[in-house]
Amino acid sequence: MTLDWETEFTQLYDRCTESMRFTAFLMCGNWHEAEDVLQSAFLKLYLAGPNIADRNGIEAYLQQIVVRTFIAERRRVRWRREKLTDAPPESLIVTPGAEDGLVVWDALSSMPARQRAVLVLRYWNDMSVEGVAAALGCSTGTVKSQSSKGLETLRRKLGPGFDQSRLEA
Repeated sequence: MTLDWETEFTQLYDRCTESMRFTAFLMCGNWHEAEDVLQSAFLKLYLAGPNIADRNGIEAYLQQIVVRTFIAERRRVRWRREKLTDAPPESLIVTPGAEDGLVVWDALSSMPARQRAVLVLRYWNDMSVEGVAAALGCSTGTVKSQSSKGLETLRRKLGPGFDQSRLEA
């Protein structure tokens, strides 16, 4: 029995929302912006859905839409006057050991959008080079060079005193 698009979309939404929202958050660094990216991605998928003949890889297609929507939004953010933030006006209460995570997060959030997307997909989502290339719509060589440049930038921003053992503790 073939499901109609409305039912299939609803099931896909229920199944993928949390993981896609978290992926968007890792790229955006902001829950509000991540939610906007996710909603735009789901809207694009919903509108394109009836025209998709083979829906076997629809989750990978959705992830590709999320990544491309994030990158497109980053290009548009340059022209906005206001800066989005989800940080409260009062100071944060930091739990012990969380300082390293905040330092890494700060360094990651200051990187170019494409490098950040590559690092999140490669090292957080544990995707293959080919999978990241498909999600970003680029060559595997571009993913490798962006990974290399991104890791180099991250190491430079974190400084020589910051090593992997601190992240694993």
